[in-house]
Amino acid sequence: MLVRASSFTVELGENGYLIGFTDDYAYPAEMPFGWRCGPATAHSAVVLTTTDTGPLRITVQIHDAPPPAETDGDWEPAEELSLRTDLPDVSLATLEQGDAMDAWPDDEPPVPAPPALDASDGWVRMRLYCHTDDPEPGIGDHGERHLVQLWSAPEAPPVHPDLTEEDRRARAEYAAEAAFPAEDHTVMYTRTYGGPVDDD
Repeated sequence: MLVRASSFTVELGENGYLIGFTDDYAYPAEMPFGWRCGPATAHSAVVLTTTDTGPLRITVQIHDAPPPAETDGDWEPAEELSLRTDLPDVSLATLEQGDAMDAWPDDEPPVPAPPALDASDGWVRMRLYCHTDDPEPGIGDHGERHLVQLWSAPEAPPVHPDLTEEDRRARAEYAAEAAFPAEDHTVMYTRTYGGPVDDD
C-alpha cells in the first residue's frame, strides 16, 4: 500500500543525481553506464539522466510492501537495487561538475524512510522508472520524469538490463579517471625584481 508520495521538479547539473538515505554526497567512484541507476554508496544510488542540464520531474513514493508493476506512463523497464538506511528521511543531491549539491526542495516536506520490517535489517528496496519525451541526450527540457518507489525489504540482487562491451569500456575509463584525478598544476613564483615594497 502507498504510504506517502511527493512530486517536485529539480534542475539537474551535468551528471544525474544521488538518492538514498545519507548526506554523504561524495562523488561516485563508479558510474553505472548502461543502466539508469547503480550504487553510489551502501546508502545511496546514483541515477543517470537523459537530460544533461535542465528540469527533471521526480515522484518519490513510500510503500509498506512491494508495489505492483507500473503499466501506465510509457515507462522504460524498471530497475531495482537495495539500499541501507543511514538517515531517517530520503535524501537527494544533483551531480554538478565535480561536486554534489543537496537538491531536496526547501518548500517540500521531508519524506521519511519506509516503515522498517523485522526481516529487512535496515535495508530498503528502490525501484526506478524513467520516461523522456525526447530520448536523445542533451541540454534543456526533455520532458524527463522519474518515479522512485521505496519499501523495506531484505537485501536482494539488483535488477538491471544486460551490459554491452561499450558500457564496460565506459565504466572502466570513468573508474580510471576517478582513481587518478587531474594533477594540481598550481605554480608558485618568487618575486625577484624591484626593491622592497613601501607600505607607507
